[in-house]
Amino acid sequence: MNTGQAVFAQLMEFIPTYQFQLCVDRYHGNRHVKDFSCWDQFLCLAFAQLTYRTSLRNIETCLRAQQPGLYHMGFRGRVSRATLADANETRDWRIYHDFTQGLIGMARDLYRDEPFGVELSETVYAFDSTTIDLCLSLFPWGQFRRRKSAVKLHTLLDVRGSIPTNVYVTGGQVHDVNLLDELLIEAGAFYLLDRGCVDFAGLYTCTQACAFFVTRAKKNMQFYRRSSRPVERSTGLRSDQTILLTGIRTAQRYPDPLRRIHYFDAEKDSRLTFLSNNFLLTALTIAPLYRARWKVELFFRCIKQHLCIKAFYGTSDRRTR
Repeated sequence: MNTGQAVFAQLMEFIPTYQFQLCVDRYHGNRHVKDFSCWDQFLCLAFAQLTYRTSLRNIETCLRAQQPGLYHMGFRGRVSRATLADANETRDWRIYHDFTQGLIGMARDLYRDEPFGVELSETVYAFDSTTIDLCLSLFPWGQFRRRKSAVKLHTLLDVRGSIPTNVYVTGGQVHDVNLLDELLIEAGAFYLLDRGCVDFAGLYTCTQACAFFVTRAKKNMQFYRRSSRPVERSTGLRSDQTILLTGIRTAQRYPDPLRRIHYFDAEKDSRLTFLSNNFLLTALTIAPLYRARWKVELFFRCIKQHLCIKAFYGTSDRRTR
């Protein structure tokens, strides 16, 4: 370890400051700023996450206790609770959005060849959401139920490396289906979706974009079996069919053929039915491919255990700004 430099400063050396400054200049983040720059704001919030600070006052107290060493940690402006609160309220959030997308691109390059249990060269995404409970009296704009407030993190996760490529923050009442239209579909990629995300209009949009999806079928789905392919029952497969939807609305929303695979999991004694628009992969590849969707659940568990999201640094609704 370099004993002549603070540990926090050594960690911040991994941050590409030139790219950060480009994002700040793009949205004029430092316009009319005399003392507390966007970089100082970023350092404060990074320090808060790394040291598990739970409030703005906590951040101020902890940093001011190290006042002689702040300069060597990279801070140039005076750290105060009021200044940090004002910066969080008024600075353009797109600065950090664009910077985060740049960091995500760098991380994905590092994990581009990481295996995830399925021999597949295409990019694989998992889409799901998690709910973060909030206090209704402090966050009335996020009312979820009668006496409960919450926000949802709708996350599109790159399975290789478990890196989130897109995160949409909404009120707790917004369903995942409503966010399918917000996704920028990548041609040739695979999208792993939960059964609750089954929206045949959205799935057909994915097909028209030359992308593939794997999801689970609902029990009340109406369909017609066009053809079947032979399966080896000893592997757990029970059927591999080509179907057409026959429901009044579903047939209009998804008029093309679908692949329906019935699989029996002997370890968990459960039967799973998968839907996909890919007819080239083997049926035994579809089942473990869908199993990789659980990486997004592990990602949610990780951020809830290691990030300070149980106590927010502000209570206002920034979605309207």
